Amino acid sequence: MRRYIRHPSDIPIEFAIAGQPVREPLKNVSGGGLCFRAHIRIEPGSDIHLMIPVRKPPFEADGVVAWCHEAGRGFEVGVRFHGDSSLFALRMVEQICYIEQYRRDVWEREGRRLTGEQAATEWISRYAGKFPG
Repeated sequence: MRRYIRHPSDIPIEFAIAGQPVREPLKNVSGGGLCFRAHIRIEPGSDIHLMIPVRKPPFEADGVVAWCHEAGRGFEVGVRFHGDSSLFALRMVEQICYIEQYRRDVWEREGRRLTGEQAATEWISRYAGKFPG
């Protein structure tokens, strides 16, 4: 049984492997960690620094790769947040939920299909300043 509810999203996530920055789509996020798609295998147990550019400055947190599974032509990577990143996780989940709701609302009201990145950009420009700190 899961401890946290997973929230699906395809908002871009950034991380560095061997000093090389990589940008991949998020798959889902929860208060305990996240899953993203990757074109490379990342060894479980690896420390990883994550950035999610849904606001400025971007969310940043440290975690550990819990698992990495083949999925289609790439991999799905599960990351568990370190204990000191729990506040980051809760704020990130909250904002991602708002962004995903915004994306659904735009589709229903305007018939526009937005990617996660497009929805995040629009939501940030319209609402991030009103989001409680």
